[in-house]
Amino acid sequence: MTDPSAERAASPLTLRSSENGQAAIGNFWAEVGGRQTFERLVRAFYAGVASDPPLLALYPETDLEPAIQRLTGFLEQYWGGPTTYSEQRGHPRLRMRHAPFAVTPDMRNRWLTHMRAAVDSLELAPLQEAMLWGYLERAAHAMVNRSA
Repeated sequence: MTDPSAERAASPLTLRSSENGQAAIGNFWAEVGGRQTFERLVRAFYAGVASDPPLLALYPETDLEPAIQRLTGFLEQYWGGPTTYSEQRGHPRLRMRHAPFAVTPDMRNRWLTHMRAAVDSLELAPLQEAMLWGYLERAAHAMVNRSA
């Protein structure tokens, strides 16, 4: 039996590991189409945000392009693409970066509604869709920082 830490070190990408230390190996970013897919996802998501005044009010910039680039870069990096996000912005620290904004359960649900539509628009294979959606849903729940 191989040592799980040695296996992780030798793999090209470890997105996460299971309780027994087995690495999840593969490059999801490449498998789903790389930057083009993640940019389609994020642009579809922000088209929904732009049509949702309460959610849009959380964004301090009137031009959503910087937010589009940040989220695209973050998701690309998380899923095995270029590390440009961390090179430009440092560690993601998602909860800290979202702390100034009132992320309520209602805002989370609005975010998830638009992200669900964006994920559906990609028409990914079922397992890929489930992996991506599972992460996005967990992340959205973790960002809630106000009760109302």
